[in-house]
Amino acid sequence: MAHYVRGMLNAADLPDTLALFPLPGALLLPRAKLPLHVFEPRYLAMLDDCLKTPARLIGMIQPRAVPAGEAGRLHRIGCAGRLTSFSETEDGRYMISLTGVSRFRLIAEVDAGETPYRRARVDWTGFGRDLGRAEADSGLERAAFLDLLGRYFAAVSLSTEWDSLKEAEDELLINALSMLCPFGPEERQALLEAPSLTTRRETLVTLMEFALRGPTGTAGETVQ
Repeated sequence: MAHYVRGMLNAADLPDTLALFPLPGALLLPRAKLPLHVFEPRYLAMLDDCLKTPARLIGMIQPRAVPAGEAGRLHRIGCAGRLTSFSETEDGRYMISLTGVSRFRLIAEVDAGETPYRRARVDWTGFGRDLGRAEADSGLERAAFLDLLGRYFAAVSLSTEWDSLKEAEDELLINALSMLCPFGPEERQALLEAPSLTTRRETLVTLMEFALRGPTGTAGETVQ
């Protein structure tokens, strides 16, 4: 049986210390939803602890690409997600959904104590916009953007419901595509760190055009 958690959070609800879920390639953005399948014992313990807290927040963050022998380092910016739905399987695993609340800046990891998962002190300063209303992108030229998207999807063998994309609001369109497109971890981090929806769309366009160029081809004209 699935369970759903409702309720909005404001700045006063954001904790100073956050449980961390380091996951390469996982991108969560404010107001977007990220489904996850959780089965490792340490993260099952994290979910159990999360459900006991009022905010029910988990910090999604990506490990850094580092040379061998330096494993464990994390990017400085992640995104906290509120646990908004979960279901438990018969063998004790969870299917969960996180709804993005706000990005955060990692200050320092703290002693996890008896918990098997990582925790850190975090700073929410500079990400106040994440707690507000959905953003609009006044510079989005939707027809040209969707044309580029169609060529990119064809190149990477993806399909989608084009009618729903044409009608989607700016933020839903850009953030959903940022999370869906098969970019590498560093590219996803760049999308996460984009300071506004407009810069995220510009980054997304650049990444799609770069992928279309490939080793021999060209992506054609730049779109906005």
